[in-house]
Order: sequence, then C-alpha cells, then structure tokens
Amino acid sequence: MLLNKKVFRMQKIALVFDFDDTLAPDSTSAFIEWMGVDAQDFWENQVGPLCHDSWDPVPAYLYSLLRLSNENEKYRITRQRLEEFASYLKFNKGVMKIFPFLLNNIAIHHPEISLEFYIISSGIGDIIRNCRIQKFFRDIWACDFHYNEEGLAVFPKNIVSFTDKTRYLFQISKGISREASKADHYAVNRRVSSNEYRIPLQNMIFVGDGLTDVPCFSVIRRHGGIAIGVYDKHRRERWAKAWNFLEEDRIDNLLSADYSLDSDLTRSMLMAIESIVAKM
Repeated sequence: MLLNKKVFRMQKIALVFDFDDTLAPDSTSAFIEWMGVDAQDFWENQVGPLCHDSWDPVPAYLYSLLRLSNENEKYRITRQRLEEFASYLKFNKGVMKIFPFLLNNIAIHHPEISLEFYIISSGIGDIIRNCRIQKFFRDIWACDFHYNEEGLAVFPKNIVSFTDKTRYLFQISKGISREASKADHYAVNRRVSSNEYRIPLQNMIFVGDGLTDVPCFSVIRRHGGIAIGVYDKHRRERWAKAWNFLEEDRIDNLLSADYSLDSDLTRSMLMAIESIVAKM
C-alpha cells in the first residue's frame, strides 16, 4: 500500500494551451497594429495571396512579416522590438489569475499530484516568452526567427504549423524540454518504454481554439486525454467553426474563452483535472 502511494505521488498532469485566440487575442495582429500596420490589410492582401498560391498559412505569415520588415524601416522586426511589445500584450478575461488558482486548487485537494502548464503555439515565440504570464509555463514552443548581429529578424528558424504541434505533445510526454531538444533534434522520435513517459498523454488536457489545434485535439483524445475547445463569444463569425469541433467529435467540451474563476471554462478544466486524477 505504501509503495502504491509513493508511485501515485510521482504522477503529473499537463495542461497544454494554444496561445493566440485561446489565452490572448491574436498576438501577431496586435504586434503589427502596435507598429502602425493595418492588420486586416496584412492578412487579406499580404498573407492571403500566398495561401491561395498553396503556401502553408504559418510560413506565409512569417514570410510576409519579414517582407514587411525588409521593405520599410519603420516596420523593422527585431528581437528587442518583439520583447518590448510583449509587455503590452492583453489577455482574455481571467487569464492572469487562472494559473495560480489551478495550482492552489490541486495543492489543496491533491497534494500528491503535480500540475504543469505548457504552451504550443503557431505564434511568435519572442512575444509569448516575454509576456506577463510566461512565468507560469514550464515550456513554451512557438515560431522563432533567426536574428543577425544587429538583432534584425532575417529568417524563420522554427515553424510550428498544424501537425508540427503534435511533436511537442510527445516532447512533453517524454520529458524533453525545449532546451534539451536543441541539443538533440531527434530525441523525440526515440522509442521509450511505457514506464519511462514523464507525463502519459492520457494525463494531458489540451485547450485550443482553431483548426491549427485539430491535430493536437485528435492525438490527445486518441490516447485518453481531454480536449477542450474555446471560442470568442464576441466574434459571431467564428461560432459556426467552433461548433463544428463538437459536431465532428473533435473535442470533449466547447466553451467561451473566459478564464474568470467562476466561469464554465474554469469549472470544465477543474472537472477535467478531477477526471484524470480519478483514473490514476
């Protein structure tokens, strides 16, 4: 009995989030508007034609940002500029308080369980890793630029697109940090035995809002984890797409991206945690 209790104390739960339109309004749009660029024009007239020409949407927007940066000195994208903007980034309702609340809740009710937070995003890493909530996350995976000696972004060095996101679920599961993966890019592909997984996929909850999250929804649910879809209740044009996630059985629940402590989303995350704990 004591041995079982000791093993139980080693269990971990991962709560994994998308970032843009999940925890915060689209950070890339906010950044270019902060620089003085019309975001709607950027997406429709710069990124849109590339996507119609068979570009993947994620490298399409990164290329468009670099083109914007190269063509107009006013819009130069540097590491310093991205980090500076990060401090101004706004979040969805309740986001600033939800992480301490969830940690405190599990410490009170399940002190033998460790709850960890992660972000897997197609957004810009140097914005997300310097925003006000970054301290709550054990690891953050996102798109990254290579910078020249002057700090100017010159090329994407890491692209996190649709199915790319699932790679990082397996890195979390196998305990491979972002820093560790820099030294060994192929570590995530190595076979491990069932008892070597740091956090089994069935002990994960994934929260996301869009089509880029569908592969993660699928992987998490296929392995017994929980997928929660969120949507912006103020953007009616997105409701149908969000509802499709439920109709197509891609997620376990669909809720407004309101992280207030008494919101339905917060209760859903608490129930998801309780469900995983009960199966341990």
